Amino acid sequence: MSLPRIAVDAMGGDEGVRVMVSGAALARRRHEQFKFLLVGDEKRIKAALDNHPNMRGSSEILHCDDVVGSDERPTQALRRAKTTSMGLAIDAVKRGDAGAAVSSGNTGALMAMSKLSLRTLPGIDRPALAALLPTLGDHDMIMLDLGANTDCDARNLVQFAIMGAAYSRIVTGQALPRVRLLNIGTEDIKGTDVLQDAAAKLRSATGLTMQFEGFVEADKISRGDVDVVVTDGFSGNIALKAVEGAARFVGDLLKRSFMSSLRSKIGFLISRPATDLLRHHLDPNNHNGAVFLGLNGVVVKSHGSANAVGVANAVAVAARLLEDNLTQRISTDLAELGEERLRETYPSGAAK
Repeated sequence: MSLPRIAVDAMGGDEGVRVMVSGAALARRRHEQFKFLLVGDEKRIKAALDNHPNMRGSSEILHCDDVVGSDERPTQALRRAKTTSMGLAIDAVKRGDAGAAVSSGNTGALMAMSKLSLRTLPGIDRPALAALLPTLGDHDMIMLDLGANTDCDARNLVQFAIMGAAYSRIVTGQALPRVRLLNIGTEDIKGTDVLQDAAAKLRSATGLTMQFEGFVEADKISRGDVDVVVTDGFSGNIALKAVEGAARFVGDLLKRSFMSSLRSKIGFLISRPATDLLRHHLDPNNHNGAVFLGLNGVVVKSHGSANAVGVANAVAVAARLLEDNLTQRISTDLAELGEERLRETYPSGAAK
């Protein structure tokens, strides 16, 4: 299989070049066909590459020493889109020098630069940030939006559902992903007018490659009964952080319990295979790689604190989306819904 190379913002994230290059190298050890455009300080990247000989023939460096700060406002970062490692990685996708971009940098800046440079697909008003989350089922679920759009109307949520289902079919193999809207209850009468309008539209739609199953509450999203959870970015970001916090809480509580006495330490040794499996399942690095869906190009956001394993997984997500042509799938599904009819029902920018 031949894939376009992947542009990596080597300067982003908490640890920058070392982890980003190590993650790319790990991804290439798993998939020898991967090729990279490493964007960032050339001297530092070359030093990091000395530890990864498998990257020498598969990587090109685009020098840039300007970095988007982790606390920098998106509006400020946009002014330096043509000089920063993040902006140049995205621009490489726009020019066709790379098929996808991966960054661990500032999420708001990454979204703003991506939308300005790549634009959205026809029929998509706003990109959405989607990620894989672990469940008790046979596969992970997709959740979106996770912070790109804090205020959404019904039209946005319908588009998010279409994009999320297309993504789910790629990563889970489900022919008809089960889609639900995040709500305060599962009853049809629950929720805001926006949720009610979006649900009505999805229930009446025909020809979509998904199963719309109504609403889901936050405490049920990890049970394995839903493949795609759709919400606005405000609620989605809160839900995501609550899930991540609960996972850390469980891990820390188990650690504290096992160290509380000699009997507990013995119990830990006996149960270690089970606790190792739990740790692996809850480790965010094993589910790393959020995607900006709805753009004319593939952009993947790696967690800022991701280690090399996490970065490698984010790279693998980008490659998978290129291989399965996510943007074309979204465009096809949107056409099935009937974009003109959707525009008539929910004009762009109309509050619902």
